[in-house]
Amino acid sequence: MPRDFYDTLGVSRSATPDEIKKAYRKLAGQFHPDRTGGDKAAEVKFKEATAAYEVLSDADKKAQYDQFGHVGSGGGFPGAGRGGFPGGGFAGAGAGVDPAAAEEMFRNLFGGGGGPGPGFDMGGVFGGGGKQKRRGATGGRRSAPTEEIESDITVPFLTAANGGAIDIAVGGRTIQVRIPAGIEEGKKLRVPASATGSTDLHLKVRIEPHPYFTRDGSDVSVEVPISIPEAVLGCKVDVPTLTGDTLTVKVPAGTSSGARIRLKGKGIAGGNQILVVKIVAPTGVDEKPLELMAEFATLAPQDVRADVPWR
Repeated sequence: MPRDFYDTLGVSRSATPDEIKKAYRKLAGQFHPDRTGGDKAAEVKFKEATAAYEVLSDADKKAQYDQFGHVGSGGGFPGAGRGGFPGGGFAGAGAGVDPAAAEEMFRNLFGGGGGPGPGFDMGGVFGGGGKQKRRGATGGRRSAPTEEIESDITVPFLTAANGGAIDIAVGGRTIQVRIPAGIEEGKKLRVPASATGSTDLHLKVRIEPHPYFTRDGSDVSVEVPISIPEAVLGCKVDVPTLTGDTLTVKVPAGTSSGARIRLKGKGIAGGNQILVVKIVAPTGVDEKPLELMAEFATLAPQDVRADVPWR
C-alpha cells in the first residue's frame, strides 16, 4: 500500500508550504541519484519524495489528497533516474492489471465523467476492442481512427536541461520518450500511436525540482557559500555545472553576500549559470578568534549601513 505523502516527507498534515519544501529538499539532497551512485533503494526513496512533493506543493492537489487520500490526475507518467533513463511507468498500465481496476484508474485520471470525450472506452488501452477519443478522416477517405490520451510526464531537472530520454510503460509495453534539451515546464510532447501500438499520447511536461539548481528561462543559478575570510581575502571555489563537470571559479576579494558571478554559456541552451554568493558566519568561535575579529574591526572600520534608505 502506498505510503502517506506526509509520512514520506516526514512532516505533519498541518505543515506549511515552506516546511514541506524544506523537507523535500533535505530528502532530495540525501537520495538524489547524482549523489548515491546508482543505489536502488535511494532511488526509490527519491522517487517517493518527489511524488509526495509534487502533490503537497500544489494547493489544489493537496486539498484533493487531504480530502480523498489520492489525486485524480496523479497517476501520470513519472520519470526519474540517473542519466536520464529512469524506470518510471504509467500507474496501472502493465500486464496483469484487473480491467475493472484499470478502468476505474483511468476514470480517476481523466475525471469522473468517463473519459475525455463521448464514446470513450478504456479497454483499448489494455488490448481490448474499445475506442477512446478519435481523430477523423482526411480528404474523402476515412482513415483508421486514432485513440488519444492526455497525461502528465515528470522529467528530471537535468534531463529537461540537457535533453535525453525517459522510458514509460503503456498498454503493457515500454516505450522511450525523447526529451529535447531546454524543454520548459508545461510544454507538451506528442507520442504517436505508431510508437505506442494503440494510442496517441499527449504528455504535459512537469519538471522535478533540483536539490541545488534553480532555473529562470535559459539561466540556472546555484548558491555558493563562502567564509568571512574568503570573502575578505578572495578565494577559489569548485562549483557544479549542468553537465556534471566541476569548475574552479575565482571569487574576488571584498565580495559581498548576494553577489552574482556569471558563467557565460554554462546554462541551458546557451544561457548562463549564475553563482549566488552567500557569506556564512562561523558559530562556536573561541575567545582568541573573537579578539582578532574585534581587532580587525578596529583596524578596518566600515559603516555598511551608511547608504541605507532608512537613515
